[in-house]
Amino acid sequence: MIVVSNLSIPGILDSVSLTVARGERVGIIGESGSGKSMTALSIMGLVDDLPMSGSVTVDGTELVGAPDRVRRRVRGRRVAMVFQEPMSALDPLRKVGRQVSRDRERARALLAEVGVDRPDAYPHELSGGQRQRVLIAAALAQDPDVLICDEPTTALDVAVQRQILDLIDRVVAARGMGLLFISHDLSVVRRMTQRPLVFKDGRIVSPDSDYARSLVAASRPGEPARPRPLGEPVIELDGVTLRRGRTTALRSVSLTVREGERLGVVGGSGSGKTSLLRVIAGLSTPDDGAVRVNGALQMVFQDPYSSLDPRMAVADSIAETGVGPQRVEEMLGRVGLEGVGKRLPREFSGGQRQRISIARAAAPRPAIMLADEPVSALDVTLRAQVLELIDDVVAGNTLVFVSHDLAVVRELCPTVAVMHEGQIVEYGATEQVWADPRHPYTRALLESVL
Repeated sequence: MIVVSNLSIPGILDSVSLTVARGERVGIIGESGSGKSMTALSIMGLVDDLPMSGSVTVDGTELVGAPDRVRRRVRGRRVAMVFQEPMSALDPLRKVGRQVSRDRERARALLAEVGVDRPDAYPHELSGGQRQRVLIAAALAQDPDVLICDEPTTALDVAVQRQILDLIDRVVAARGMGLLFISHDLSVVRRMTQRPLVFKDGRIVSPDSDYARSLVAASRPGEPARPRPLGEPVIELDGVTLRRGRTTALRSVSLTVREGERLGVVGGSGSGKTSLLRVIAGLSTPDDGAVRVNGALQMVFQDPYSSLDPRMAVADSIAETGVGPQRVEEMLGRVGLEGVGKRLPREFSGGQRQRISIARAAAPRPAIMLADEPVSALDVTLRAQVLELIDDVVAGNTLVFVSHDLAVVRELCPTVAVMHEGQIVEYGATEQVWADPRHPYTRALLESVL
């Protein structure tokens, strides 16, 4: 169905060749910037502004060098794609139901199938995980022969991740579709595909190579975080309620975070995790309750693309935090992006943009760091490096760390808060909560870990 032969883009892809037969499931894993997403975009015929050589055919139709009218006949009908960054892939000015299908009833049915019951919402009114589910519904709208999924569960908590993977699995099997599944999560690739391909530096390498074995080693969980000495309260929430139209994002939330504490916040998509951080950061004003913060604060946002100025070089974005050129270069080096400060955000992969956002937040050495899914878009090797960076930069200061990856929270945060439907339903020492969860939702989360 799909044949890629010696596909090359200078500096990005180097003689990539692969096939996806009808009904076959092929996985792609590799580091951020290794060429995974660019290969998928090339198959979709969405790479116009880069010099390209080689061949990409979909059901016999050549896409390299083909006019756009030819590629449009392939996209959606023959092959469809779930993109990595839902906020930049969705039109912010159109309701999500309209973006899934012009047929209102079909849009409702597709959205209901992926767990979204708000077809009249705009993208900004949905959580990151809900937006990702909208993209999946849109990709299925024209019943394609092959589905390309580029990190489709990156922004989802483990419970919703399992639901979405089950959904993709079921749909692909029922319709006899081919599947090209890109992920940095090795357990997900093993579950969803029959034949994994390992990408490194724009090439496909052997699954028996040292690099492939290093990916497996890096995916193993680390040691649980140890308790830390705590000081006076630096973040206090007292009965905070936040409403967004007809939706209540936070319901009478009370929380105290002390100096030096590392608090992990976990919960389902739309549970209020991001809303909690935005209230603490002063980016959202609560309808009821009080918020008190004592200390300089920086935030790593969930969507790195929309949080970076697209017209500003990344070095200038980091310098905006009040640091000098030497600190800017130091931080870019710490996240593995030396010498790229003059480039614009669009010139980086999703994972690389996430690292830039982390470098920007860490540069001024804030007393309080808020991190909203800071490693969700990173492969396992870079995730370990970035967690080490966050650990080093935060040092004895305060961290509030939102993640759907329970293993990461356990490794970094001695304390955890579990959120569900805008409330903190469980709070305590991470190891104690993991060993003896009291709330049914916490038990469901832990049982959903792949």
